[in-house]
Amino acid sequence: MEKQYDIIVAGSGISGCLSAAGAAKGGAKVLLLDRNDYSQVGKKTNWGWVCGDAVAKTHVDFVNKEIGLKLTEPVLDVEVEGVQVLSPDLSRKFQFEGAGYSLDRPKLAKVLVDFAIKSGAEYLPHHEVEGPIIEDGKVAGVYGRDEKNEQYRVNAKLVIDCLGVSSTIRRKLPPNNYIENMISTDDIESTGRYIYHFDPAGEDLSYYDKKNALIHLNQQLAPGGYGWVFPKSNGRVNIGIGVEKKSLELRNAKLSKKDTLHMLIDQYVEWNPLIKNVRVDETDANGKGYWSVTVRRQFDSLVFPGYMGAGDSMAMPNPISAGGIGPAMTAGAIAGKVAAEAVAAKDTSMDFLWKYNRRYNEVYGNKTAGLEVFRIYLQSLNNELINYGMQKFLTEEEAIAISYGNIPDITISGTFSKVLSGIANINAFKNLLSAVKRMKEMNRLYERYPESPASFDAWKKIVNENMHEVKERFKPNPI
Repeated sequence: MEKQYDIIVAGSGISGCLSAAGAAKGGAKVLLLDRNDYSQVGKKTNWGWVCGDAVAKTHVDFVNKEIGLKLTEPVLDVEVEGVQVLSPDLSRKFQFEGAGYSLDRPKLAKVLVDFAIKSGAEYLPHHEVEGPIIEDGKVAGVYGRDEKNEQYRVNAKLVIDCLGVSSTIRRKLPPNNYIENMISTDDIESTGRYIYHFDPAGEDLSYYDKKNALIHLNQQLAPGGYGWVFPKSNGRVNIGIGVEKKSLELRNAKLSKKDTLHMLIDQYVEWNPLIKNVRVDETDANGKGYWSVTVRRQFDSLVFPGYMGAGDSMAMPNPISAGGIGPAMTAGAIAGKVAAEAVAAKDTSMDFLWKYNRRYNEVYGNKTAGLEVFRIYLQSLNNELINYGMQKFLTEEEAIAISYGNIPDITISGTFSKVLSGIANINAFKNLLSAVKRMKEMNRLYERYPESPASFDAWKKIVNENMHEVKERFKPNPI
């Protein structure tokens, strides 16, 4: 560790490898650190590359255009037409988002680290990162333990934190109003998924679709979250659920049950009449896995003096779908380029790095606060209200607009005649109107994202006040 680096990228997952590649392509001397062996690069846990494996085509195209990475088969395992969201009673189906891919996640990890190395980054496995080096109030490197369990320290002009949701760098930053050290458990879902070989027991596109990724909204099967069935090649499926802690506790209490995440996944697989004769796909020891995923907007700032963050470390997964691959790709491509520019300009101050905040907000982040509001609203509905709402409250066009972060005009005068069948439904619809109003307010706030750090505190105060009011109005109520 005698060498001097311009940029250290901590973590060789999706955002880390792409940040390292973009920075190296920009002329910076980059060190890419990872705790795992090369054969397991980007692996989240001992269980494997825990993920739904789905990504929208728009993110793949963005990375290709931004830093020249072209993904092909077998990484792009199955092409899908879109994501279809089904009501609890399966009577209503909305097509969310657009075309995309079901990925081979371990193969993607190898392609990405090789791309970073080929782009000029120095890659160092078996190096656990334990925290940041702080000098004069700014991040000046990282420290940790190597493969011999010996301590190391390495300095750099700039550190990009891609260590994931439990990042040891983020959690040990000095107290500040830009980067949150911890993430509230209310904004985290526990997820698990199995990759199975299976024999389809019939054909029903509500349970399995070779051309679409399916999401099942069902507060009994997946309280506070949803279940998913994503097609993979060679007779395989990625099937799993995400649950929110409070919603699960309320659901268990009201049903007098003691179900855990693991038990609920098994029940979800058993519930599906088409996924039968299952055998775990043990390829790359990636058949079963569990992880925590954030379902909130990304951090309001992604930068601190000498520091940038990308991917799960900055709470970037989509608040509704919990999809993290696309945002991580987008953020990594942007972060690497801005980091290289900062080093070339010899300026890693907040003022210079702020352009990363603004670019990510412009490309993707400006819609996530509105989506967070809608996620909180959905968690306040039971299955009966979700069924009725998907039948009566929203058209497919409105639902698609919301999934893209575009807020449709929904009014009592335009929809009230549809919801006259009970006070509970009318109240739920009024709550939808309130949620949509808040979504529009959040979108407008992010359209006016601060030009510089000087105006950040006042802007963030308004954002936090709005989100607090949303959480106070819409409490989890799964049953």
